[in-house]
Amino acid sequence: MGETKHQGPIKATKTPQPKHWVSPIPFGLGKVKPHHFRDTMKVAWDNKDNIGYATRILTQGVCDGCALGVSGLQDQTLKGPHMCTTRMNVLRLNTMPALKEEVVHADIDELRKYSSTDLRKLGRIPYPLIRRKGERKFSRLTWDEAMEIIANKMKQLDPKQYAFYLTSRGITNESYYVAGKVARFLGTNNIDNASRICHSPSKTALKRSIGVGASTANYQDWFGTDVLLFWGSVASNASPVSTKYMLEAKKRGTKIIVVNPYSEPAMDKYWIPSNMESALFGTKLADDFYQVNIGGDIAFMHGIMKHWFEMEDRHYGSAINHEFVQQHVNGYEDLVNHVKQQSWDDIIKSSGISKERIIELAELLAKSKNAVFAWALGLTMHSFATDNISQVANLALLRGYLGRKNSGLMPFRGHSSVQGSGEMGADPFVLPGSGFDEENAKRMEQIWGFELPKWQGDIVGVTLENIVLPDDHERKIKLYYLSGGNFLETMPDPDFVEKALSELDIRVHQDIILNTSTLVDAKEAVIVLPAKTRYEQEGGGTSTSTERMVYFSPQIEGNKNEIEEARAEWKIYIDLAKRVKPETAHLVEFTSGQEIRDEIAIANRDYDGIQHLKKQGDVFQWGGAWLCEGGVCPTSDGKGNLISVEIPELGKKEGQFVVTSRRGKQFNSMVYKETDPFNGADRYDVLMNAEDAKQLSIAEGEGIVVYNGFGVFQGRAKFVDIARGNLEVHFPEGNFLLPRGRYEKFAGIPDYNITVTVEKADRYNARKDIQYVEKQIDDLEVNAPL
Repeated sequence: MGETKHQGPIKATKTPQPKHWVSPIPFGLGKVKPHHFRDTMKVAWDNKDNIGYATRILTQGVCDGCALGVSGLQDQTLKGPHMCTTRMNVLRLNTMPALKEEVVHADIDELRKYSSTDLRKLGRIPYPLIRRKGERKFSRLTWDEAMEIIANKMKQLDPKQYAFYLTSRGITNESYYVAGKVARFLGTNNIDNASRICHSPSKTALKRSIGVGASTANYQDWFGTDVLLFWGSVASNASPVSTKYMLEAKKRGTKIIVVNPYSEPAMDKYWIPSNMESALFGTKLADDFYQVNIGGDIAFMHGIMKHWFEMEDRHYGSAINHEFVQQHVNGYEDLVNHVKQQSWDDIIKSSGISKERIIELAELLAKSKNAVFAWALGLTMHSFATDNISQVANLALLRGYLGRKNSGLMPFRGHSSVQGSGEMGADPFVLPGSGFDEENAKRMEQIWGFELPKWQGDIVGVTLENIVLPDDHERKIKLYYLSGGNFLETMPDPDFVEKALSELDIRVHQDIILNTSTLVDAKEAVIVLPAKTRYEQEGGGTSTSTERMVYFSPQIEGNKNEIEEARAEWKIYIDLAKRVKPETAHLVEFTSGQEIRDEIAIANRDYDGIQHLKKQGDVFQWGGAWLCEGGVCPTSDGKGNLISVEIPELGKKEGQFVVTSRRGKQFNSMVYKETDPFNGADRYDVLMNAEDAKQLSIAEGEGIVVYNGFGVFQGRAKFVDIARGNLEVHFPEGNFLLPRGRYEKFAGIPDYNITVTVEKADRYNARKDIQYVEKQIDDLEVNAPL
């Protein structure tokens, strides 16, 4: 790994540059745009009962929003204070009082009238709760009673019959580590985390292409790189502080290019509240948009490479960095042959981009000395996601954009602690520091002092399906232990998910708030445990940012609305271990966060340094400033691998559309606004191209039905600048169109894209009586990763 250290935050360019302004009218008055200042005032008002504590969280804690890693008001990228709407929106989760007793113990059908958004606003879980089979309401339990019920059930079950899941709503590395260790100690490998349904393919693809599953670059590498290319990412919406970095990059001469089916307004024009010039006049972020078809990215990149190899045939060295390829890359000849066999017709049809436009981008990159490629869910939420991302790595390897300043590959993570989840071992394929292979398992057995279960654990989607296996099946999941998360709103086929959750014997929800999935029945009992937030965790905690910065966030005192009975997540896992296996539980005992960090440094050697993080502001970056520094990859032969991938066949018939899900004003599945401030879209609007609508005689705002063999979505047409033949619906509202059991073969992420038919609502409903829409039932084997 590289030895160059990150230089720490640098000064932003102060000189105004009017060429990047959106409008000379101050504050963009009269334009559709987010109202950051108004929203900030509203957040302050919402937190007025606990404003001192709220202020301390913002000034002392590490952001529990996106994965940029802002600590207090500072980060490691630019000097000066940073604040954003995502963080403001999540703030209330940490400051609000407990749910009122009459709400906690209301009739279950009354509670079910609330949406997750409503439930979240009502307050925090006050004390342990239980609702047994047939009971109409939750009743109060002591911690002792709750933990005994869970432990007794686990003792009766084969460890293959229970599973753990951890979300990423502010869970610390310490909690991930202890959860992973306790799961293995109890004898199960069924442990998974939220990265499975967002960035797991980034890890599998980068591992096979360059030997390491993390961002190779830093945000500072954006500043002054020739090209910053975003694939399938609306960074400005999910991680608003990143707009500040984009502005700095542009001021230093960087071209920003976005590849996305929808020309997202938030990536086009943005008013950055913490930068005076941008707050007044706005910033034109993207220099160019390539509106690729959903699922057309592989073909698009084939086109870029095809043109490069044509350039090479004319003039050696005009497109490929031969020196880099010869020294640091395998598989060049195979890739050249594979790409040359692709026809331009296939490339244009699949990508939806004209040959002229593909050549334009290919030539820009061929002339660019440096480039940073960043991507998000637009590339990862497909059944061919690992291939998508290995194809991005192919482009970088051919040009040598790796292992040095202003270049690199960056999976753009959306949650503040999700990078650490797998690195801590809360994953069925991973142990701290490496894979679940024989060598690493032996190493961990020596460190931990107990034997690990050797069978392969299942990913979250498969464990949900395994709940409905026959009773005598050895893998039938009967107890699910959830730390946060709401599968009803994050997984495909919510109807099936609800059925599965209700067929569990016992379901445990360890969380700070109730959500709709907490209210689903169970065969024996639903148990709810009140967790502490990351700011209340004794001895503080750490989280890992997108750029591999490990930040320490201290315990913050003075919460006026403290939940007396809430417990730190890692402490709950240790308590469970002691009750299930009392005679050997000393092997998983920790008494402080410091003890956990000391062990993490040994278990995951990349994290050597975490043990020295003790106070606010402490941070270190694992792996140095650039991974694969100097082009040397942590693979068996030190070289990167070019991987030939096929153009995927989406099976779209004449007149059909491909639909994908998009996030509006939300944080994962937590919705913060019913209307998107950037485009005015409502939660049930279907974003479509006006030309497509015209062919179907659909008027803007008209009721339409989007359907396939798996489900039906009723919404309204909203015309936006999206590539023809493509639709976007909001996540999670549109998840009813998605089938279960379709997983990406390497990473196991569910597929969030599907072909659909669109009709006017009145026409569809008129036909419904005579023409029954066939329900498709897939009895295909589940493609779980091996």
